[in-house]
Amino acid sequence: MADNSTLTTEPTYSLNNGDTAWVMICACLVFLMSPALGFFYAGLARAKNALSLMYLTVLSVAVVSFQWYLIGYSLTFSETGGRFIGDSGNNKKRNIKKLSAKFITANFLLRGVGMKPALEGQTIPATAYMIFQAMFAALTPALAFGSAAERMSLGPAIIFIFIWTTVVYDIITCWVWGPHGWLYQMGVMDYAGGTPVHISSGLAAVAYAMVIGKRRDYHENVNTPHNVSFVFLGLALMWFGWFAFNAGSALAANARSVNSLVCTHLSACTAAIVWVLLDYRHTRKWSIIGLCTGAVAGLATITPGSGFVSPSSSLAFGAIGSVVCYIAIYYKHKMRIDDALDVFGVHYIGGLVGLVLTGVFAQQNIIALGYPEGTSLESIPIGGWLDGHWMQVPYQLAAIVSVSVWSFVVTYIILVIINKIPSLALRLVDEDEIIGTDWAQMGERAYGYLPFEEDEEADCYRRRSHIDPDVRSIAAGSGNHVQKHRFRNKIMKLLMSDKHTVIQGVPNLVEEPVLDYSQQKELSGSTTTVHTTPSLVQNTRTKQDKEIEPVIIERYPMQTMETDPSTAVQTPEHSISSASQK
Repeated sequence: MADNSTLTTEPTYSLNNGDTAWVMICACLVFLMSPALGFFYAGLARAKNALSLMYLTVLSVAVVSFQWYLIGYSLTFSETGGRFIGDSGNNKKRNIKKLSAKFITANFLLRGVGMKPALEGQTIPATAYMIFQAMFAALTPALAFGSAAERMSLGPAIIFIFIWTTVVYDIITCWVWGPHGWLYQMGVMDYAGGTPVHISSGLAAVAYAMVIGKRRDYHENVNTPHNVSFVFLGLALMWFGWFAFNAGSALAANARSVNSLVCTHLSACTAAIVWVLLDYRHTRKWSIIGLCTGAVAGLATITPGSGFVSPSSSLAFGAIGSVVCYIAIYYKHKMRIDDALDVFGVHYIGGLVGLVLTGVFAQQNIIALGYPEGTSLESIPIGGWLDGHWMQVPYQLAAIVSVSVWSFVVTYIILVIINKIPSLALRLVDEDEIIGTDWAQMGERAYGYLPFEEDEEADCYRRRSHIDPDVRSIAAGSGNHVQKHRFRNKIMKLLMSDKHTVIQGVPNLVEEPVLDYSQQKELSGSTTTVHTTPSLVQNTRTKQDKEIEPVIIERYPMQTMETDPSTAVQTPEHSISSASQK
């Protein structure tokens, strides 16, 4: 009789519960960065486009997570992957049929992704690694949408996110982090996503801005954030999530993870201080927008090197990254590209500077923090220039150039093809851009209780287009009559005065002008103007006086344009008159 004990084999790997819990928590915190980015972008944009940016950041999570489950993880981290893309096979003699078969077989629909670690040396299940990397992938295309804010159509977003993640992000990530990727084999150092996240999204943002064109009022001062509180809240949540973004990339709760967290924090703090000082030198104002932007620049700069450099070196990352990003944004008009929310200047430039500085400041003793105690130095990779490894910076530059070219060219081609499809035009029509993406594309507004002057501008555009077919556009607020109308409203609100209201039936009684706090309110689908006035002072009479004669009000401020006589507001005078008649 066969011995069944021989069928039971011990696993050849070991899992650590603490490391698994740490990576799971980090995955949840990295997810938080996507809605945080929505707040950050929405605050920087105008009010009429705020909701669309929140929508895109969460939509990116939904679409990319589905793509990652379907083919994304397999194309990026499969064990049978090649140097260029996952599951492409390693055999030199392969035909198209075999190539297409291997393209989707290894981990298609997460097949084979379970308890066994994904890569050698890991102490977490492959499923934990998969969901952690999925959150990186979900955040990246959301970053790129910032450049096309306020004039992009929301319809093609789902298709673009799916295609871009497949042919841009997955391939670049396979190069850098895949077990057989050619940049990984070369020795490029990218700890937490300088190339797959910041470089790729930064150049994708440039391609998007070029294909979609400039905003209609680009040459006017339209970059004033509509809600600085949203910017502050988004920065706070992103900073919180960025700790997990970088420290979680150690894939273990060890000393290297702690070092990454400390470097991340110090770099962000240094960059925020430097940016605020640069802003004050230029404007003589202490800007919270500058504080938040500087912190993001410092976080983007330290991302590729947080697990390779010391805390002292992270100060240089924050300071240098902040200065270079500030200069890039200050002179961004030289590019003649409308990058609405400065994705290129912060994320691409920050990632580029961080990758180069990693080649300079990376140290072997910091890398050794992720290895078990007693590991010989010969088995630990050497650092950068501080360790005498002079080829590390050229390796980093090779990664920057290759990823930049691939991201920009492929993204540009994807957008041009999508834009050729009539029903998937990337740019909003003129009228929708004036109204705003939120109302035109979503039928919703971030602030439903406020009036929108863009509605009047859209009506003006429709009238002008009907009269003159050559008129295809009108910049928001550029019409003379619109300017006069706004000026008149502002003067009236400033004076807060109303005409004299004469009341007939009472001798020598003239109501003096009163403050008129007009406020538009939407009630039952109609706009009603409510004027508040103090009650009239009535003469005190004794009970022996004759009955009060009916008072006829020629004009009462509570009456509106749409007032129906049957539903007219009963004033105190009317009530007295009715009582006397009875």
